[in-house]
Amino acid sequence: MKRDPIVLLVVAVVISLMLVFGIQKTRHRPQHSGEKLEGQPAPDFSLSALDGKTLKLSDFHGKAVLLNFWATWCEPCKVEMPWFVDLQAKYRPQGLQVLGVAMDDASPKEISEFAKKMGVNYPIVIGKEAVGDEYGGIPYLPSTFYISRDGKVLERRFGLVSRSEIEADIQKALATPGQVAQK
Repeated sequence: MKRDPIVLLVVAVVISLMLVFGIQKTRHRPQHSGEKLEGQPAPDFSLSALDGKTLKLSDFHGKAVLLNFWATWCEPCKVEMPWFVDLQAKYRPQGLQVLGVAMDDASPKEISEFAKKMGVNYPIVIGKEAVGDEYGGIPYLPSTFYISRDGKVLERRFGLVSRSEIEADIQKALATPGQVAQK
């Protein structure tokens, strides 16, 4: 079987370009690494919520925050979202605020419909790659950060973890000193 040399040349060029851009992308390092964030103030951001309002992380100062980066296509995200709904209801009176950051290309309307279908009872904002970079990059979805009442990153979790681990991290964040913000 004879191969067309032009097709082989095009394939070789495409593969070469993929390798070059892949190497360049791996060389790009976000300003913060995930490890260095733990114990440090969580990077503040200002993002559009599904209701059209702008939310800042600093709006929740005084609360323990579970900051979850997710996407509508992410199967593990679909597993943990009902847990977040339950845990938000259970721990809200103690000062917990779950905040979802949608990191996919779906429209705000599609994300809103998805969140409604999942019964989400916490704010969802439309994420930007720059915000993910501030958190050390988001290599996997879901990626969850637990932020203390005084605004410091306590823990980070990449991928799906058990509900009991999530709840233990929430309790750790709630146990940190700071006034409970009333919102």
